[in-house]
Amino acid sequence: MRISVSSDMDEPVARRLVSELRERGHDVRAHGALSPGDDARWAVCSHAAAAEVVEGTADQAVVCCWTGTGASIAANKVPGVRAALCTDAYTAEGARRWNDANVLALSLRLTSEPLLKEILDAWFATGAGTDAEDRENVAYLERPDGT
Repeated sequence: MRISVSSDMDEPVARRLVSELRERGHDVRAHGALSPGDDARWAVCSHAAAAEVVEGTADQAVVCCWTGTGASIAANKVPGVRAALCTDAYTAEGARRWNDANVLALSLRLTSEPLLKEILDAWFATGAGTDAEDRENVAYLERPDGT
């Protein structure tokens, strides 16, 4: 899978995220502080990583900033992105199943390396659910007029 990753800070957990994804066999494209010369502002690098999902050059993205909030907001400004800030495996599983999230947002402050692995395990083990109400909610978000 092609995964676009961004971080506004070169933190150990961000570096571990990239190496963990590569160890799992994913093709990783890094943005922000993880790519020398890139613009590391959370709004810019998160938006860039999320945009690759919509453009089709990435299958999914993982965006990071200190709290994860700014990264998730920036990613969600890209039409077609459903970014979810996940602080545990259960939330990551639910985001994939119920919300068909295609961008994972992480907090560099709260995510330890063991927790990172748990979140990634849940994220990649879960696909979009088939519940009609959940699918209708996702479809609602895709409509340009929101109706």
